[in-house]
Amino acid sequence: MSLFHTEYLPIFIFLVISIILACVIFGLSYLLSVHKQDFEKLSSYECGFDPYEDARNTFDVRFYLVAILFIIFDLEITFLFPWAITLGTITGFGFWTMAFFLILLTVGFIYEWKKGALDWE
Repeated sequence: MSLFHTEYLPIFIFLVISIILACVIFGLSYLLSVHKQDFEKLSSYECGFDPYEDARNTFDVRFYLVAILFIIFDLEITFLFPWAITLGTITGFGFWTMAFFLILLTVGFIYEWKKGALDWE
């Protein structure tokens, strides 16, 4: 047997099955869902804007700020998990590099807090 049959065939079969399953799930959800408009669907989103207005309307910069802060601290957690798992096997350089990273993010968080970026008036 060739290399394709022994090693890549199970991956190809898994890929085909997952694509078919995704299409079936998407198709069934489209066919079985209710398409009737109601008050909840036509109401404003979480940010409080009418979803059917002009997209060029200005809105408060605090929405951007909260989104940026969320991304920053979400990425921090993404780096923390692998570091915490390998904490027993990394060297002192790895430990202090991550400690510096955490201190830097903490200083940024305190700066944002002191500037009032987290206060919603």
